[in-house]
Amino acid sequence: MRAEKFKIRRSVRRQFAMIFIGLMAGTIFLCWTINIFFLEPYYIRSKTKVIFQAYNSIHQAADNDTYHTDEFRLELDEVCGIYNITVYVINVNSGVIYASRNGGEELERRLLAYLFGYISATGKVLEEGEGYMIQLVRVGEDEYLEMHGRLESGISFIMRTPVESIRESVKVANRFLAYIGITATLAGGVIIWFVAGKITKPILELNSISEKMVHLDFEAKYAGGAHNEIDLLGENINKLSASLEESISELKTANNELQKDIEKKEQMDEMRKEFLANVSHELKTPIALIQGYAEGLSEGVSDDPESRNFYCDVIMDEAAKMNSMVQKLLTLNQLEFGNDIVAMERFDLTALVKNYIQSASILTKQNEIQVCMEEYPSFYVWGDEYKTEEVFMNYFSNAVNHCGGEKKIVVTLTAEEGKVRVGVFNTGKPVPEEALPHLWEKFYKVDKARTREYGGSGVGLSIVKAIMESMNREYGVRNYTNGVLFWFELESA
Repeated sequence: MRAEKFKIRRSVRRQFAMIFIGLMAGTIFLCWTINIFFLEPYYIRSKTKVIFQAYNSIHQAADNDTYHTDEFRLELDEVCGIYNITVYVINVNSGVIYASRNGGEELERRLLAYLFGYISATGKVLEEGEGYMIQLVRVGEDEYLEMHGRLESGISFIMRTPVESIRESVKVANRFLAYIGITATLAGGVIIWFVAGKITKPILELNSISEKMVHLDFEAKYAGGAHNEIDLLGENINKLSASLEESISELKTANNELQKDIEKKEQMDEMRKEFLANVSHELKTPIALIQGYAEGLSEGVSDDPESRNFYCDVIMDEAAKMNSMVQKLLTLNQLEFGNDIVAMERFDLTALVKNYIQSASILTKQNEIQVCMEEYPSFYVWGDEYKTEEVFMNYFSNAVNHCGGEKKIVVTLTAEEGKVRVGVFNTGKPVPEEALPHLWEKFYKVDKARTREYGGSGVGLSIVKAIMESMNREYGVRNYTNGVLFWFELESA
């Protein structure tokens, strides 16, 4: 609809034609006007400069008392020969100092007439200074630019040059036109440069937009206002840009969704394979034990009540371990797939830690472990209180199971910038460095024999990882020479 309303009001071709025609006509008219009003004054001024060159030579020779030298005569001969000037110079006693070869002596009578006042200014006076006068005079049919005067040293002079010399006129006119031509060319070039820049600016803008479109950048839009063919092209490019952007956006959306589906399918396949392999491996031992002891009971391997009770205890213990592992796997599955809602609330982290340590005191006493924790003030934090307790429980139970050496567990709470860090340190052997990055993987066990001994499933730290990531908070582990420190952080409230 917008394209139908768009109309070309000014053609680019017509614009260029009018600009160049106007520029040419203006240049010609300007040159014609300058020739009429300024060529003659420029011509006379040029002649005046030539006469002044001879005057300066005479004046300088008079000041330096060198007008009797050959250098002075050669200099004036050169000026007179080049510029067609006739010169006549006499001293205070009317003795001839210099007379140019092209009729200098013919000016003697005219100079004396000026000196004795027989004649004064006989033509148009152009310039009059101290000791000299320049005027346009006519002698017969010829017109001359004449200069006469008397210097302070008593030297008198007269010089003139014809102003209608064809040779001089052509030279001066050509020089004048050369200056004007260069000036007009430069001025025209500057005008054309700016005018062409104004016309080509939208073309360059369209070129820039098209380059961005090549790189799938459709943000830039053409916004011209000249109402010519370029604006029509810009309007169509804007439509093309919008259409391409919409099409590519749809394609990218579809491709992104497809990529997500593929990645999700591959991830689910990998997780399923990994899960089946790990669960099969973890359940193989307890199932074998349960099956073996159950078969022993069934076949009456021992009629001793104490042996039967032992068999039953083993079966129940292994079944409990299997149940615990399944519960942890279900919890981990809910966390990893985002099915478990994280309830962010404000709670006292210090009280939570103290309460759990107190509830686990029986476990630590059974293992002859000393738990150390300073008296901390109440640290209020934001997080899921139930899940935070589960993280601390996993850290603490892990510390109990791996505590060695001095048999000591140290719990610390540290308030930092906008956060509180909880650390659980247990004495014993450090974790091998190559195993540190894998601690948070499901079913990963550093010491499989020891893990089996206390009934670990290798899922606890994976649950910690999933919980902390669901709350977008930091966690980690650090080795020391005498033990291992596990830590996590929560936002201060």
